[in-house]
Amino acid sequence: MFYFFETYKCKIDDKGRIKLPLPLAKYLSQLSDKQLVVKRAVFQKCLEVYPMEPWEKQMTKINELNRFIKKNTDFIRMFTAGVKTTEPDKAERILIPKDLKTFASLEKEIVISGVGEFFEIWNKDDYEENIATNETDFAKLTEDVMGSPLSPEGGNYGKNDV
Repeated sequence: MFYFFETYKCKIDDKGRIKLPLPLAKYLSQLSDKQLVVKRAVFQKCLEVYPMEPWEKQMTKINELNRFIKKNTDFIRMFTAGVKTTEPDKAERILIPKDLKTFASLEKEIVISGVGEFFEIWNKDDYEENIATNETDFAKLTEDVMGSPLSPEGGNYGKNDV
């Protein structure tokens, strides 16, 4: 399994093409399936880019939802809305479709940020605003997220759950 963890400042052209940074292009070239899935993020105004293997793992979980429950069907529809596939061309560029480029306000300067099994593509200003936090806030967030023992399901226990 591959994990993305680096951050790159890049550019996107008017046609929606992003020249992948060399380390990222090399990393992606090692994958057996070169197709990438691009989708809108759930919580931020950025894009998520999944190699096919982690995307299929995500879809396996989603396909286990009972589609006779309306909120599940609504969630699936919203989660997959606008999903597109792409793959690097010979010049190591990926094409971001216009609707997704507009959603994430991608213009000229962008940031590619690895977040585990996928990477995000951000408008540079939006990315910098999103990560701008003072050390006290980040320390508190770190304690809240990582400071509790893990539950058997892999999530964190809340303070009152132990």
